[in-house]
Amino acid sequence: MALFRRTSRPAGGGGVEGRRYREDEAHLTRFAQSRGGVEAFVEPRTAVTETTVVLVAATGEWTRRRVPGPQAAHQLARRLGIPAYDAAVVGYPQRMRDWSARLAAESKARREP
Repeated sequence: MALFRRTSRPAGGGGVEGRRYREDEAHLTRFAQSRGGVEAFVEPRTAVTETTVVLVAATGEWTRRRVPGPQAAHQLARRLGIPAYDAAVVGYPQRMRDWSARLAAESKARREP
């Protein structure tokens, strides 16, 4: 009995997982098409999370979604016409950290009287 066996899931396959991936792919496509200077950063699978891709716009705004694997993330980036990088190799752009810090500061300022 294999309680912890991982099985590969085809990109866009049937069932719940396939539907989730199609929804995630649609979100990523909308993000990339509605913002300028978007780049993809592929995050490797870990013991806790599946493979994910982070799209970062020129403004630093970003979004993250699961993908079936690194190959699917790179294929998506090619279809969208954006560059893709392995996040574990190149890291993340400073503009992404700046955007997140700006959001956190704005949120904190709204909470404080």
